[in-house]
Amino acid sequence: MSSQQKALVLLKKQGSFELGSRSIPSPGAGQLLVKIQSAALNPVDYKIKDAGIFVTQYPAVLGSDVAGIVEEVGEGVENFGKGDRVLARGKFTSDFAAFQQYTLTDASFTAKIPASESFDSAATLPMGLDTAVVGLYGDQFGARITPPWEEGAGSHESKKPIVILGGSSSVGAYTIQLARLSGFYPIITTASPSNEELVKGYGATHFFDRKLSGKQLLAAISDVTDDPIKLVYDAISLPETQSVAWELLAENGTLVLTLPASVEENERKGRRVIQTFAGTDAAQNEELYSSSWAMVEKWLSDGTIKPNKYEVLPNGLEGIIGGLERMKLGQVSGTKLVAHPQETR
Repeated sequence: MSSQQKALVLLKKQGSFELGSRSIPSPGAGQLLVKIQSAALNPVDYKIKDAGIFVTQYPAVLGSDVAGIVEEVGEGVENFGKGDRVLARGKFTSDFAAFQQYTLTDASFTAKIPASESFDSAATLPMGLDTAVVGLYGDQFGARITPPWEEGAGSHESKKPIVILGGSSSVGAYTIQLARLSGFYPIITTASPSNEELVKGYGATHFFDRKLSGKQLLAAISDVTDDPIKLVYDAISLPETQSVAWELLAENGTLVLTLPASVEENERKGRRVIQTFAGTDAAQNEELYSSSWAMVEKWLSDGTIKPNKYEVLPNGLEGIIGGLERMKLGQVSGTKLVAHPQETR
């Protein structure tokens, strides 16, 4: 194996992407070296490029969703071997990023891909699922719901309503599925009408058009349930969706956001607003991730969690540039974009 690999490199803060080469890193204790077959794109990738957030060292390689084949196993790793098909969560550190041909992964943020799933489908999971997990179950960065893998968890949320804004997004899709596992009912979501069947396939029991105002949506939900809405997960979290969420949320309820809050403190009336943070290095998430990543292979194998729909981009790593631009312009709906680094020319 060559010591060099192709990578899509962000040359400087708020700079441009360029196809280049960099050294293939070696795994340390508790780590794996993975030959990346599929790398999925996330909105945070173009936000890092445009706003210069999260990444501190340049040139930088981005990308958080990895699926590939284990090439080397670091010291102390017992559950993985060379040749295993795996999915993994990347980091905002170049050696652990997805937009290259080889990457390091932490064994604790890696799971085997069952035979029923492809590299492409598996690559849609890591960041979206992690964000849904922390937003629902996190103690500091979430709604503090008892996770479904804990004994007797279902009884805590059984027959309580939940509203998920943006159900066809990657985070929204996994939040719907986890809400189903946690026993919520009804599971109410918003999306474009073209994605109604998609979100119902994930487990949403009721669908409404994302263009409804807060008052219109509240009126429609009142025909579905008489119970107060104590939990809203806004997977989009733009000011306009936060405004809708605020209209829906009952007193003493919790609003989970993926972006900073734009609602006013003095409007809260006992309501809790949480900006979730799915950082892999956040100590507050460590125990939660340890439990959730241990479930990923089983969830995929038995169909408990369905991956996102996906579209494969052409031209390997170079295709990522156009894919991120499409995402930024709002031209991608209900679909995860996936690149094949090994097809880079």
